[in-house]
Amino acid sequence: MPKLIAQLEVPVRPDKVDEAPAVLSKILADTRAFAGCEDVTVVEDTTAPGTFLAIETWESVEADAKYRQWRAGEGAAGLAPLGELLAGPPVLRTFTVTEI
Repeated sequence: MPKLIAQLEVPVRPDKVDEAPAVLSKILADTRAFAGCEDVTVVEDTTAPGTFLAIETWESVEADAKYRQWRAGEGAAGLAPLGELLAGPPVLRTFTVTEI
């Protein structure tokens, strides 16, 4: 099974940028604890402050799918604080790891 890398771009309102790290940290604690999550790194765009990118490494496509299903259902409530921060919709992209 190939590993999966998920990139979630989160655009934050300029007046909420200072609040974003604490909110994201709390949300991502659940992500990091989810079965199959190997790592989550968060970076902030140097040319567009307030644009955060969560880079998640999953042990498999299936593990990521289970997580996305959980987030869309039972785990959705944990995302509520994020809604107040958003400048636009988050953008999710997924990639399988390719050995080249």
